[in-house]
Amino acid sequence: MKRRILLVCLCANAAFAQLALDQKLSDFQNLAGLYAKNYGPADWKLTALGVDLFNLKPWLDKVRATKNDLEFYDVMIEYVASLDDAHDGYSVPSGFAARLNFTVDLYDGKPIVDFINRTRLPANEFPFQIGYELVSIDGKDAGQLITEYMKYGVAANPRSTRRFAASYLTARFQSVIPFAPEVGEIATVVFRHPRGVLETYRIPWTKTGLPLTAVGPVPTPSSVAPDSSFAKTRLSVAERFPGAPDYMLPLLELQLCELPIRPSVREQAVLNFGGRSPIFAMPDDFVQRLGRVANDVYFSGTFEAGGYRIGFIRIPSFAPSDLNLAVNQFANEILFMQANTDGLILDDMRNPGGFVSLVNTLASWVIPYRHRTLGFELRATSNWVAQISSALESARAQGAPQWVIDLLGSIYNAIATANSEFRGTTGPLPLDDVTLDRDPPMLPDGRVLAYSKPLMVLVDELSASGGDAFPATIQDNKRGLIYGYRTMGAGGNVVGAPAGVYSEGSVTLTQSLMNRIQPIVTPEYPAAPYVENIGVRPDIVDDYMTIDNLREQGRPFVRKFIPVMVEHIRGSAK
Repeated sequence: MKRRILLVCLCANAAFAQLALDQKLSDFQNLAGLYAKNYGPADWKLTALGVDLFNLKPWLDKVRATKNDLEFYDVMIEYVASLDDAHDGYSVPSGFAARLNFTVDLYDGKPIVDFINRTRLPANEFPFQIGYELVSIDGKDAGQLITEYMKYGVAANPRSTRRFAASYLTARFQSVIPFAPEVGEIATVVFRHPRGVLETYRIPWTKTGLPLTAVGPVPTPSSVAPDSSFAKTRLSVAERFPGAPDYMLPLLELQLCELPIRPSVREQAVLNFGGRSPIFAMPDDFVQRLGRVANDVYFSGTFEAGGYRIGFIRIPSFAPSDLNLAVNQFANEILFMQANTDGLILDDMRNPGGFVSLVNTLASWVIPYRHRTLGFELRATSNWVAQISSALESARAQGAPQWVIDLLGSIYNAIATANSEFRGTTGPLPLDDVTLDRDPPMLPDGRVLAYSKPLMVLVDELSASGGDAFPATIQDNKRGLIYGYRTMGAGGNVVGAPAGVYSEGSVTLTQSLMNRIQPIVTPEYPAAPYVENIGVRPDIVDDYMTIDNLREQGRPFVRKFIPVMVEHIRGSAK
């Protein structure tokens, strides 16, 4: 309630309550300082994209040219967006949202309706259907709007970014888009029927929250804590693990490789992002095992194809509410699949990521030999030196397991050394064990429990962060086929921070860089061992985002990957 009162006051004084220029400059330099100090991929962005986050002159000129607070917020957003980092975004302290109550996504490159809220838009008044193409809103071409909104949906590669930008056509959140409140009461929306005929509707915007039109000036630095919907899209590690020992919290923060869920995505404007069930319909003879009750972490089952029994497990994310339950359920499924199937498909599509420890644990259950996990280059700040040092002392004092003490000690030594040598980052480090090399789970007599039969992992451009790391580990260790589309390329851990005492915005930023076993050669970027931007390139490319898949619940996609899996099993048997 206190925050709501503050916003009312800000709106009431909108005519004159604009930030002073020196306050804007101060807050922008605060934002730039956060990145200069903490941003792990700084050197990579300069090398790969030519983006120098330390060159502030053109940005300060943009700040000076802003005429009001919303324009200033837009510059802050553009600065962060210039890094082309899926983890990173600037958030405006506003809860205002405007929705048209239908969503679009890019199918065959076109903005196609894939959900309609029929409670708000009854079919007798608004008879457009799923599968219609969105042509324009209020006379503005939908493709042009997507291009304009790309800075609000940056997601590490162009395809992911355009899809997130498309989600904002019909759901405008001021925390992401400063000028969102400028929509009218009713939008004139033009669709193209699948037969090619244009249809026009007048659709009301549903508005919630108070629009923020100005935030300043203030005579002294604000004492109000930032309170933005962007920052609240994920809990802190302390909130997620309230009983965790204090010495584990820095490790968990370093391990958290999860895409901050944008507001429109959280409302399922991108269908099934992080959802437990697969985005596609399973074969008719599919026999489901997990995914029926609330505490099932995964969706799983088996089906027959080509004379083989094939297992299927959907991994919705690597950030479940109960990590131990997630590990135990997966282990039990793997034991069943090992005994009862000829091959296994893991669905990593639309996976927003999570904790590196779970990524590595699940990978160990499907790689039946000694293998190497991803290392992380950590930003070597004095803050991390202090945090890890304190955690190490606490771990020793509390009698923590020796592997935790050893891990904290090795991370401390690496960060302290890099910091003392004025290097930006460490070399690649493990974050959940003392070594990057791992063994599969075994019985006391040495028998391996991990799945040993042919494996396929399904990926797409929304396999993000930890969802990037899992297929990267499978591919690096030559364990199985990667099938689908290039993953997002969100390659590091992410933290949140307030950004500017006057404007009260906040940011999420990447502190580290995932390192693969060897450099990856691509046509878009310099050869590098990074996941960031590069993503994981599938062995077999197949695009789920087609109109046929939307109309047929993904059955064309399923009909293509199943024969590939059958051939993979058949070839492995030779």
